[in-house]
Amino acid sequence: MSDIQLRAFCHIDRMQPQFAAFVGTISMGDPPVDGMASLYVEMSPGNSVFQVVDKVVKATDVRPGAQVVERQYGMFEVHSASQADVLRAGEVVLEELGLEQSSRIAPKVASQQIITNVNPYQAQLLNRLNRGTMLVAGQTMLVLEVEPAAYITLAANEAEKAAPVFLNHFSSVGVYGRMWMSGSESDILAARDAAITAIESVTGRES
Repeated sequence: MSDIQLRAFCHIDRMQPQFAAFVGTISMGDPPVDGMASLYVEMSPGNSVFQVVDKVVKATDVRPGAQVVERQYGMFEVHSASQADVLRAGEVVLEELGLEQSSRIAPKVASQQIITNVNPYQAQLLNRLNRGTMLVAGQTMLVLEVEPAAYITLAANEAEKAAPVFLNHFSSVGVYGRMWMSGSESDILAARDAAITAIESVTGRES
């Protein structure tokens, strides 16, 4: 599969409670629970996902939670209570693609915004899109975009580890991954710093 571009290869060591709950609401496959390890893989062209997922679920004891194919990119997620099984799933992915982990694209923060004292009307507009915790007027809100999209999962999970914030929404499919979180201003600042540190710690090639 020499024509495949590995865009994202993202390991999550321990799903946080809100993150796992949110993923459970959008999973097309097996829903995870908090404490599980997870692997997100994004590649191009998108159709290559089917063969790789087939190899992974046959070779390892992981459960597939997502398999999404768009015009340009394909993304899938697998998870398990066993960290070792998820790590082995990652090895199978790389073996099937004939690539090294270093061939993944290093993620970048595309944009970030912090909005203090959210207006109640804006909160209500955003809540119509939320699948997570509702945004409450007066809270501080973090909006973060990363590229490639799948890495927003790492950002969201690490932000939740760092501070008692509320995960309102994230999307990990497409060109950019997006999330928003809410809470007190100090907690949001801590969550933002943790998310950006996590993204900047992932090594890979330039896009």
